[in-house]
Amino acid sequence: MYSVKEIFYSLQGEGAQSGRPSIFCRFTGCNLWSGREQDRNKAVCDFCDTDFIGTDGQNGGKFSTANDLCQFLATFWPDASSQKPYIIFTGGEPALQLDQALVDQCHSFGFEVAVETNGTKPLPEGIDWVCVSPKADTELVIESGHELKLVYPQSLAPPDRFEHLPFQHFYLQPMDGPTRSMFTQDVINYCLKHPQWKLSLQNHKLLGID
Repeated sequence: MYSVKEIFYSLQGEGAQSGRPSIFCRFTGCNLWSGREQDRNKAVCDFCDTDFIGTDGQNGGKFSTANDLCQFLATFWPDASSQKPYIIFTGGEPALQLDQALVDQCHSFGFEVAVETNGTKPLPEGIDWVCVSPKADTELVIESGHELKLVYPQSLAPPDRFEHLPFQHFYLQPMDGPTRSMFTQDVINYCLKHPQWKLSLQNHKLLGID
């Protein structure tokens, strides 16, 4: 059984795949925060702005099998496209639900599979694009992948803690909120001094894309 908060088709707004048409599948649940405001002061990730509680979001629901979920995901990709459907599993924390059966079934449907994870839980094999976004002082289980995208600043997660890890891309993303413009300038300055890192913006928010 897979519990999904929402599924939607849009452009990826962040990181190395920014601008790419994608089907987003947001699982419910996270291991770093309950998602409830009354628990935010106890959360490991206390800046999260994502609703991942329940299955009542856009096209959300429960899916009994990997095949059921893949059949539904396939309906969101343009019929006339000759490109492989690009599926991004996110959350919450997708590693709590994303399993080998689902990855394998996605590939049998011809999907390209991506995941956006906090890196604290194991992932199944064969994922085509792994983006790890570390949070606070959590211990990473996933220490390699295609993209490391770090929300900045986090006092317990400075960039130099991760720069030795074998990722293809390193991104710093300004923390959203009232001081985002200040943090954006801080990220620009850091990237200029440390060119291993690149700036990631939440273009979907800047452009008003769902």
